[in-house]
Amino acid sequence: MLKRLEEVEKKYLEIEKTLSKPDISPPEIHKYSKELSDLDEVVEVYRKYKSVLERIEENESLLKDKDLAELAREELDVLENELPELENELRLLLLPKDPNDSKNVFLEIRGGTGGDEAALFAADLFRMYTRYAEANRWKVEIISLSETGIGGLKEVIAAIEGKNVYSRLKYESGVHRVQRVPATETSGRIHTSTATVAVLAEPDEVEVEVDEKDLKVDTYRASGPGGQHVNKTDSAIRITHLPTGIVVQCQDERSQHKNRAHAMRMLRAKLYEIEEQKRRSELASTRKSLVGSGDRSEKIRTYNFRDGRITDHRIGLTLYKIEAVLNGDMDELVDALTTHYQTEILKEAAFS
Repeated sequence: MLKRLEEVEKKYLEIEKTLSKPDISPPEIHKYSKELSDLDEVVEVYRKYKSVLERIEENESLLKDKDLAELAREELDVLENELPELENELRLLLLPKDPNDSKNVFLEIRGGTGGDEAALFAADLFRMYTRYAEANRWKVEIISLSETGIGGLKEVIAAIEGKNVYSRLKYESGVHRVQRVPATETSGRIHTSTATVAVLAEPDEVEVEVDEKDLKVDTYRASGPGGQHVNKTDSAIRITHLPTGIVVQCQDERSQHKNRAHAMRMLRAKLYEIEEQKRRSELASTRKSLVGSGDRSEKIRTYNFRDGRITDHRIGLTLYKIEAVLNGDMDELVDALTTHYQTEILKEAAFS
């Protein structure tokens, strides 16, 4: 590991030297600045690690000094506790990164079993993710929305753009279950309803090629709220990908051109997800312990209003802060899932 870290730092210094050249071109500045940024965290932690090693060595030499031995021992205890934490952090930083982590996403939420209550829960989940996006300064754009008369959502599809969106939301795919007394329930009985969440990484256009000959494109008049134009123009778009049978549609924009662009983005994301599922299936034989499968049929989390708790079934985590989480305070959940995933990867790396 130390040899790899030395190579990383050497490369970092070479890039810094290249960027300081007076004749460097703007495209080169962009390229090398990105490379430097990718190495920043590793080099910073590695330099801190080397500093701790040096201070350990210095304090060990001071143990022979009667006047300084006690202070040196106290500092040594602190430094020796810090060292394993830094080593673990460096191992994580050297792991191969998920190539999708920096991508934007499409978020799909659909009401499941439970009728109106399921639709209301879908709306709660969408509000939770929207507020989490606001806290992270991500941009949320609704692509498709189907509402119920009482404020619920049959389905919502949104594009979320920002820094490391996929890395923070990738464990949210699956079935979310709610247990609560519906507002319409007079006898106080607790109902169980579900909603399905899917998080799809948005690929670059060059990553997914779509042949126009494989597409069946239909235009139709949009329905639902949106003003008089909705029923007068055939601006809504439905695209069917004939080889896979995937159907995507968008009617949120007044412009047929914009709706088609949104629909094509969604189609590429769905085709990309098919390839990612194949890749994950191939890894499954060697990675038995990864968090969840990303399968939409997997029940991943329960929101119990009576007890005020949220339980993530994949890692056995229970938090008694349901209101805070549904208001977008998701970091504790997301961090726990990320840590668990990384720990499993480290275990696999140690035995491979």
